[in-house]
Amino acid sequence: MFELFSFGDTGWGDEILRGLAITVQLAIVTLPVGLLLGFLAAFASMSRLGPLRFLGFGYTTIMRGLPEILTLFVVYNGVGLLLNMALRWWNPERGATDFSPFAAGVIALGMVFGAFAGEVLRGAFQSLDKGQTEAGRAIGMTQGQIFRRIQLPQLWRFALPGLGNLWINMLKDTALVSVIALDDLMRMTKVAVGVTKQPFTFYLLACLIYWVMCVLSELVLYWMERRANRGIRRAV
Repeated sequence: MFELFSFGDTGWGDEILRGLAITVQLAIVTLPVGLLLGFLAAFASMSRLGPLRFLGFGYTTIMRGLPEILTLFVVYNGVGLLLNMALRWWNPERGATDFSPFAAGVIALGMVFGAFAGEVLRGAFQSLDKGQTEAGRAIGMTQGQIFRRIQLPQLWRFALPGLGNLWINMLKDTALVSVIALDDLMRMTKVAVGVTKQPFTFYLLACLIYWVMCVLSELVLYWMERRANRGIRRAV
């Protein structure tokens, strides 16, 4: 059985490892995209302008109500279609261009992550002590300085547990990109199963790999939460 996981022509170890690398890359690239969309959604939903609030709440409501795989299909096929229409308008003689599955995965997962992160961040903002913001204004701090020096350090303390859960969910949701032909861990596992006809062995290995990634993520998140809460006196 161990020969199945060896490297080279006789085993599937190198293919599984390449799939794991693509899965990790997809998750790491998606994270900042999702956080940026989350901050924008949170700011929009808390804006004093009605259209911005409507846009922020509309984005989070729609994206949280759609299945992730449906969002992935819409982005992969819809953006690809729009891209080819734009390229043909610019150059009618140009042939069809395939939209990158990796880019589609980043956009789709980032949009989903951003919608949930927007609600987490909005709740974290509302948990901040408004008196500190008013004190910052009283001593002449700009809004940018108030955000960087007062709000942001405390914001992470309130938002980290929720964002950590979203990160772990997104890490597992990367398996969905296998349906659009991205050679991630799940797709390479399916290919190995199709060739070797040993589904239990390879799917069990994939389960173990995803579980290890989630455990490592939880350890890092635990360390980040402890660091964010250092100096905070806990009630006995």
